[in-house]
Amino acid sequence: QVQLVESGGGLVQAGGSLRLSCAASGSIFSLHDIRWYRQAPGKQRDLVASITNGGRTTYADTVTGRFTISRDNAKNTMYLQMNSLKPEDTGVYFCYANGILNTRSSFALWGQGTQVTVSS
Repeated sequence: QVQLVESGGGLVQAGGSLRLSCAASGSIFSLHDIRWYRQAPGKQRDLVASITNGGRTTYADTVTGRFTISRDNAKNTMYLQMNSLKPEDTGVYFCYANGILNTRSSFALWGQGTQVTVSS
């Protein structure tokens, strides 16, 4: 079974930093598009950042200049570096990835979510 396993969430003071990781396991041939979403309490799940296989990155206006998305294709792992964290960044963060399995079938997966809490 293929899956995305997230880690790196936790409790941090405003102004601090966290790095989220999302490791893809299983018979994955290649990862294509990677995205990070977050869902604040009582709110919808919003796109935070994305990176294509070609390295093109996009960011939500609320995180531009503070967050950085990256990927390590050799390790099938993606990251979200979060700096200058604000209480408004609090929420559950989900990674998403699509790509190709070793069977050459396409896939799209979600991570289990990791809680990020930023205190004032």
